[in-house]
Amino acid sequence: MAKRLTAAAIQQYREAGYYFPIRVLTTAEAARCRERLETVERELGEPLRGIYRIKPHLLLTWLADLVRHPAILDAVEDVIGPDILCWNSSFFTKEASSAGYVSWHQDATYWGLSEPDVVTAWVGFTDSTPRNGNMQVVPGSHRHQVRHVDTFHPDNLLSRGQEIAVDVDEREAVDIVLAAGEMSLHHVLLVHGSRPNVSGDRRVGFAIRYVPTRVRQLADVRDSATLVRGRDTFGHFDLEPRPETDLSPDMLARHAEISDRQARILYKGTDRTRF
Repeated sequence: MAKRLTAAAIQQYREAGYYFPIRVLTTAEAARCRERLETVERELGEPLRGIYRIKPHLLLTWLADLVRHPAILDAVEDVIGPDILCWNSSFFTKEASSAGYVSWHQDATYWGLSEPDVVTAWVGFTDSTPRNGNMQVVPGSHRHQVRHVDTFHPDNLLSRGQEIAVDVDEREAVDIVLAAGEMSLHHVLLVHGSRPNVSGDRRVGFAIRYVPTRVRQLADVRDSATLVRGRDTFGHFDLEPRPETDLSPDMLARHAEISDRQARILYKGTDRTRF
């Protein structure tokens, strides 16, 4: 039996490659998450960039709680099963009236994972609308991997500025409109992207990448992940610890080493070595 999603919701995810909206936080809880994020940004003196965008759930206790949130994991379990690793997480923040965008791409392109039974849970800390640059998806585009090219465009929020090397008929695109505290699920091969934020407020989304424990990393780098539900009987990943305090020196050092490994995977084939 499904834990959170209806049979129709699961069927849509299988056939279209996405499902939304799923309420996982109250409006007040989402506002509190935004407040905590912005407190950290003020302490750091700038928005989260570089390695701080990669796996911040290893640095901040409240994000460690969020990637383990039962309302999120129940929905994720309905599509990938009960033994779940959090492989990565990252913020996709678009500042008010900014040029930042996400090109049309498939998540799986440079991740090096052994199979596409992988899901992203995209949690809105703010509303996500056409005006502030919500995610758009191409239904049914998750059947095959397509070729990508790297642009490293400075306004592109993706690690390599990657974009698919075929034309996308944007008339087929669906807007993923979310209220703060809602999330969407999308398949690792779903073609998606987003436009700039032309509104007067920032748009903040937290993307959590979940994989079944049977998935392996195919790159010649020993990868790591966080066990968030069930058991890991495969041992394909080094299991990551949960932070005991926010931005502790020990976890900052461990996180830097983990981020270096992630960079070697995500930037493979380029001359870049760090986020």
